Amino acid sequence: MDLMGTPTHPHTPDCAATSVGLPPVPATLPQWERAMQRARAAGQMGQMAMALAFEQQALALALRLVQQTPPAGREDDCIAALVVSHLNVADLQVQAAEPDAAARLLGRAHGLLQSLVADGRCGAALRQAAWRHGRETHAALLAHVRSHGPHPAIAQALAGGGLAGRPS
Repeated sequence: MDLMGTPTHPHTPDCAATSVGLPPVPATLPQWERAMQRARAAGQMGQMAMALAFEQQALALALRLVQQTPPAGREDDCIAALVVSHLNVADLQVQAAEPDAAARLLGRAHGLLQSLVADGRCGAALRQAAWRHGRETHAALLAHVRSHGPHPAIAQALAGGGLAGRPS
């Protein structure tokens, strides 16, 4: 999986491994929170390019949180970080007049959650968290279509089998 959430093999996350190219240092939720705070501060100062850079940093951290084995009892927090980061970067992409990039990112986010739900290598708590948070990415996909029209990445994500069945 690359830094923007694109699986290196379509929708097949490895729950215990980090991606090639990412530093071996484990990500932590406090690191993610600091990146989010910096992004929020930059946005409040009107520094949208800086806000986007910090949001992308937070997204990379969130991806690592999920790719490494999340701390026991914090699986939901790690999935929430992943979803929030994807949605925030997509919002900034729309603000930067890049709705196509936002559509692709939202599609990848939803596909990633679908993959986590279906991946038996992932722990049950992580799979259940992905299932629960899938409604947020699903709603974001539909909202994007309402605002910007249909997009192939969104159609593919919505047709990808969904998150209907609750994981065991």
